Amino acid sequence: MSESIVIQGVSGPTPFLDQLTRLTCCTSHSRIENQPVFRFHGGSLSLALHEFCLEHQLDCALVPDARQLAHFGLVAFDMDSTLIDIETIDELAVIAGVSEQIIPLTERAMRGEIDFETSFRQRVALLKNLPVTALETVYQQKLRLNPGAECLIKELQRLGLKTVLITSGFEYFAERLKSRLGLDNVVCNRIGIYDGHFTGEISGKLIDAAGKASALDEYRIALGLRREQVIAIGDGANDLPMLGMAGMGIAYHAKALVREQATCALNFVGLAGVLNLFELPRKINVQSSPERPS
Repeated sequence: MSESIVIQGVSGPTPFLDQLTRLTCCTSHSRIENQPVFRFHGGSLSLALHEFCLEHQLDCALVPDARQLAHFGLVAFDMDSTLIDIETIDELAVIAGVSEQIIPLTERAMRGEIDFETSFRQRVALLKNLPVTALETVYQQKLRLNPGAECLIKELQRLGLKTVLITSGFEYFAERLKSRLGLDNVVCNRIGIYDGHFTGEISGKLIDAAGKASALDEYRIALGLRREQVIAIGDGANDLPMLGMAGMGIAYHAKALVREQATCALNFVGLAGVLNLFELPRKINVQSSPERPS
């Protein structure tokens, strides 16, 4: 199967193209019309190419030429710092006045340095007695979709793919995003509430890293899909089992551990960049590069 290197974030014409052509060892490239995205035909990834792309804030990925989004049936999204641009529990911590205790725990859990379940229960316990109105405050004032989220989801829906939000975050946010974006399903945690305040405990089954992976696999089976027909997108260590359950796991602006283990990583471009990993570009301004000396 032939492969190409997709590099995103390249404004053209640019002197980067000559350097990228040399680094990819490609003989030709083409640009996706009106986008800062180039497909370098043939060639190979190298440490030098990765370092160059990181230095210049470009995303690169080796992709099969024949792989199309329409060949997949399901896309699973993590919520916090993947579909949206915040960690909702951290924003709740700010309102509760316990951000100095909670935010470091979140960061360490996302990097895979501490056990997720233990740290999550600790963080939720610190929110005890927080008024439930804080959920609406965070949703209205802090929560924003990550760039390209709506574009990506609309295209997935146009192609007939199912979309599911699988998160360790809270039901309040997940259900609103499901309704707002027209997602097909959602799996999330439910925080205990009594008399208008958080109880400091989770209500029902905890959706941790293993729970996210299990939920994805169960939904895939219910849809009659093979693992190869599933894409999962996440950013934290607790997403790794879920990404491992998919035919393609995409690390989105992710922690180092996740980038290293994912099928591919998007470090700089928005979520719409996922589309360029699958859809073949319209080949305009195709250029042939000089023969490399032997």
